[in-house]
Amino acid sequence: MTEPVLADAIAVAYIAAAVLFILALKWLSAPATARRGVRAGEIGMVLAVVGALLRHEIVSYQWILVAFFLGSAVGIPMAVFMPMTAVPQRTALSHAFGALAAALVGTAEYYLRTPTLDAFTMSALDLEMLLGFLTFTGSLMAFGKLQELLPTRPITYRGQNVVNLALLGLAVAIAIYLVWDPGATSLFPVFAGLALVFGVLLIIPIGGADMPTVISLLNSYAGLSASAMGFVLDNKLLIIAGALDGASGFILSVIMCRAMNRSFTNVLFGAFGSVQAGAAAPAGERTVRSATPEEAASILAVATSVIIVPGYGMAVAQAQHKVRELYEALTKRGIEVRFAIHPVAGRMPGHMNVLLAEAEIPYDRLVEMEEINPEFPQTDVALVIGANDVTNPAARHDTSSPIYGMPILDVDRAKTVMVIKRSMSPGFAGVENELYYMDKTLMLFGDAKAVVGEMVKALSGAAHA
Repeated sequence: MTEPVLADAIAVAYIAAAVLFILALKWLSAPATARRGVRAGEIGMVLAVVGALLRHEIVSYQWILVAFFLGSAVGIPMAVFMPMTAVPQRTALSHAFGALAAALVGTAEYYLRTPTLDAFTMSALDLEMLLGFLTFTGSLMAFGKLQELLPTRPITYRGQNVVNLALLGLAVAIAIYLVWDPGATSLFPVFAGLALVFGVLLIIPIGGADMPTVISLLNSYAGLSASAMGFVLDNKLLIIAGALDGASGFILSVIMCRAMNRSFTNVLFGAFGSVQAGAAAPAGERTVRSATPEEAASILAVATSVIIVPGYGMAVAQAQHKVRELYEALTKRGIEVRFAIHPVAGRMPGHMNVLLAEAEIPYDRLVEMEEINPEFPQTDVALVIGANDVTNPAARHDTSSPIYGMPILDVDRAKTVMVIKRSMSPGFAGVENELYYMDKTLMLFGDAKAVVGEMVKALSGAAHA
């Protein structure tokens, strides 16, 4: 293949990949077209990789093949064996690997092209490496919190924000100096080290309740780093793909913040998720009404409408398939069943949608918060499975609560509320849920998978009786 023909083939592959990436984002915005979006993204990525491998700058495929097999040895087990409940952790690792790749490419380009780098290219390199390195360590910290290898609560100390901003300011100052004098190679390791440390310090004061926003924000950083790498390598597809990733991640972060009625600065520097001493009366001074799975099943059996509210407790118990059985048992009785999806339920955006889709629950049964909230007052039973802060009525009226102002699912307005929970321990925000102490609420204590299984068994037995 002649060089002009090869160049044309690469250009066509890149254009097709860019179009497919854009279509993938569009289709991924709706559950009904999400599978099509995934396929479009996969095909686009294959075209992008093939196009990159055909570039004339590549003189040997030896190390590329080594990296390909090493990456496959890591990636395939992650995709095959990691459970759906661990998708947030896998996503954090993906962000870490992608960001590290961008940062390492930037590092190689810096040392290969110094001191001939012009100001624009050096500026792009600075941005690529700053975002790449901080996203790498930040994503590893997010993985640690999601996997509970690290404390999920915020880790704070006096003057923390001052230290963080000082480190970032110093890194930016070195970046500016490198633009002026790219040959100052002795400063580069300091710059990289500051970015790595800042990534750690950026995440440790963020609590588990903010993980959905953190995941999408780190996704945005990784995309912007890749886009900057595109400018360094003069690769237009990288610029487009990185910009799409960065913009979509940022928009998703904005949506998450609105869902919690919080700002970016509050997420990054507010230490949301810490335990609030005295935020509610001690559990020992208040009583709750408990019920058995059989009693709960008898209440569900005579209902005409049920709204199920899934949360992280469902994910931990891997109860989504039992929930599907419950859905089928109720619908066979002619009961209308819908699922209320809060934007920040779980550990990442769309976490509940992914789990319920895995259990093959129909897409049209999943209803977003804005649409489902007006339906709660007419609903016979609201069944909460492992959700906590997103159902807490304190968010509406308790100005002292750390979740005050956060939009919630109006579960407390249903005629009867049932909550499946292991214990009375608070959620990520560290405050008790007023919902649990209401007269209309029944608590079903135990593992969500086991409790829902018993409810299904009781419903099935009643149907055959």
